[in-house]
Order: sequence, then structure tokens, then C-alpha cells
Amino acid sequence: MALYKRGGVWWMNFWIDDYHVQKTTKCKNKRDAAEVERAYRTQIAKGEVGIEARKRAPSFSAAMKDFLAWSKHEHAARPATHTRYETSSKALLRYFNETPIDQIKPEHIEQFKVWRIKQKKSAPAKKVKKLGTAAKTNKALKPATVNRELACLKILFNYFIKSDVLTKANPVSRVKFLAENNEQMRVLTVDEERLYLMAASQPLQDVAALMLETGARPEEICRLTRESINLEQGYLSIPFGKTKAARRKIPLTARASAVLEKRIAEAEGDYLFSGGRGGSDSSKPIVKLNNAHRGAVKRAGLKPFRLYDCRHTFATRAAEARIDLVTLAAMLGHSRIQMVLRYAHPTEEHQFNAMKKMEAYRASKI
Repeated sequence: MALYKRGGVWWMNFWIDDYHVQKTTKCKNKRDAAEVERAYRTQIAKGEVGIEARKRAPSFSAAMKDFLAWSKHEHAARPATHTRYETSSKALLRYFNETPIDQIKPEHIEQFKVWRIKQKKSAPAKKVKKLGTAAKTNKALKPATVNRELACLKILFNYFIKSDVLTKANPVSRVKFLAENNEQMRVLTVDEERLYLMAASQPLQDVAALMLETGARPEEICRLTRESINLEQGYLSIPFGKTKAARRKIPLTARASAVLEKRIAEAEGDYLFSGGRGGSDSSKPIVKLNNAHRGAVKRAGLKPFRLYDCRHTFATRAAEARIDLVTLAAMLGHSRIQMVLRYAHPTEEHQFNAMKKMEAYRASKI
């Protein structure tokens, strides 16, 4: 007997040879449900009830093509998610190629993980253009890259499980992801911020300034429209996001309001930071600022950091300013307080000052 309860009703769930049966018994009483299950098994044995044949499992390459087509439609509001899947699919396709997806097991995914982490990063686009297929790089692949590929693979399997093409458990769920080094997170000092913004070109300068003032993600800033801004009431709106918490209003500081007022006055279209992928399409938001960011860091003579670290800097300063974690989580667009702890990194100076305050408090009690 294989019964489970869902929504107050008992369901039967069992295998017969290679066929999976999962149906509601329509019974709220477990004993009645058990009788229905036994009767159904008897009907199957007598041939009175047929079992729907499983859909034939496609090859991995065909499955990935189908999955990416679904992803493009499903994530139309967040194209970066689809782009991430497209990027992750390349290594997965090279490895699994024409293997039927129902034959991919956890041990095969473990083998992919070992194979992938030994590879080198792809050469930069400029180098490929100059040297062609001879372009190479000696930089090792980061664990985070492999984990994003494993995450893509897991979602692909979930997609085909929900489509009833696969009936067994997701094989990726039994594979441990690689440990990632999160020490790359950086918090800018006030002097570093000043030097960086002075060296930054537009629109990077305004994007970074808004991130430092609001804690918003780079994509959220780049996709701001005129309708997103309410200068009179002092907030900007983020109407998109995977979770309800991500779709939020963020209060504006005087500095953020000044930057946005200027961008609204200068914007040619709806987007305050337009350009698209090529940089000249006023109907689309700007896509990447990586090159401008690296150039600004180099000109400023700073230790390398990511543009995303401007968000970490905001979160740390907010925590040091004693903004409570519930409020900070709402401002950052997180549904759980635990997520905030990844972003708020008290500086050494703040920690030393905290110790001095504790020492002074203790002395006052003696």
C-alpha cells in the first residue's frame, strides 16, 4: 500500500514494472482509500484498466532545446534568467550530448562535476576575435560556474518530471554542489567610493551611485523607467522580481533623488538607463556595464571588486546605522532575514567601535 494525503484527500502512488501510477482515491478516510487502491491494482492485473504509456524520453540535446524554448517564454519578464540558462547549457550539451535523459543518473552527474571543474575558463571575446580557435586562457573555472550549471540541469529535470516525461526522482537532487568561496564580497570605504565614482564614466557612475544609496541590484537600476520613480513622495518602485518581496518600493535619499531627477530630464525614452545590448537602442534598458566597471576600478587604482559589491556596501552601512534586519530585508527585496546576513558585513572599524562601546557600558556599571 502506498498512500499519501494531499488537500484532505488520500492519493495512491505506486509502480508496476516501469509504469508509475499516481491518482487520487477521492477518499478522505484512509481505510476507504486503501480499499480503492487494492481494487485498482486488481483491475490493472485483470486488464480492466489500462495504464497510459510513458512519453518517450528525448535525447539530452533535444530536451535542452525544448527546455530553453520554455524558459524564454516563462522568463520573458526576467531575460537575465533565460540568458543564464543558455550560458549554462553549453557545457551540459558538450558532456551529455545525445544521451537519453532518462538514462542520466546521479553518478553521471557526479562525473560531469569532476570533468567540468578541471576545465579552464573560456577566452575573452576580444581574444577569440583576434586569435580565433587558438584563443586560450589559463584561468581556472570557479565552483560557482559549475553550480549554476548543476542548477540549470536540476530545473531541466524538474521541467520534464512535471511534463510526465520522467517519473523518477530528480537525479540532481542527490548530487552535492561544490563549496563556493564567498569571501569575494567587498565593502567599499568612503574613500574608495569617492575615488571609484570620480573615475566612473556615465551611465556607470549614476548606476553605482543609486546602488550605494538604495541597495538595489544592478539589473533593477538598469530597468528603471519614468513610471518607476515618484520624486514627490520620495521612492522608486521595483515592479518585477521572482518573489513578492523583490517587488517593492525603496525610499530615496537626497542624493538618489538628485541622480534620478537628472536621469529623467535627460532620458530619451521610457528607460532611464537605455541602450540595449549594443548601447544605442533607446527602447531597451542597458544590459552590461562590466567593461566600464573594470575600467573605473583600474583608473581609480583600487583593489578589484564587483559592481554588485555596491549593494553589499549599502547593506553593511545600513546595518551599522542600526537599521533593523526586518526593515533591511524589505529594502533589499529578500523574503527571509537570513539572506540579509550574507550581505551585511560589519567593517573592522565598526567592530572595534562596538567593543569600545561595550567596554564603556561595563565600566559605567562598576
